[in-house]
Amino acid sequence: MKYLLLKHYRGGPTPVGDWIPMDRWTPQEIDAHVQFMRDFANRLEESGEFVDSQALAPEGTFVRYDGESRPPVTDGPFAETKDLIAGWMVIDVESWDRAVELAGQLSAAPGAGGEPIFEWLEVRPFLTEPPTVTE
Repeated sequence: MKYLLLKHYRGGPTPVGDWIPMDRWTPQEIDAHVQFMRDFANRLEESGEFVDSQALAPEGTFVRYDGESRPPVTDGPFAETKDLIAGWMVIDVESWDRAVELAGQLSAAPGAGGEPIFEWLEVRPFLTEPPTVTE
């Protein structure tokens, strides 16, 4: 079963400790965080549980269709920080429990001062079949 682990710039339930934004980390702290992510992905690749991952820039906007021959509607130029996804990882594991276990491990990535950031991650299963509609 495939799951998406979503990393938010900020968000989730109440943060643990003093949350310090990454743009205030030292270059060494950022390097340590990125290396943790690479090492984590490499371990999952070795176990056959890694599918893909990507970090995202903080810039972006919401866009929606507004009718034929009309330009798309945007909300922005930028989405609110709480709505931005910092990055994601797709895993392919045997169970929901394993997905939650891995998300917990990923939450321990180091941040400012080299301490675990205890980041909240959103775990979302891939939709495997269309939902059933009943009336």
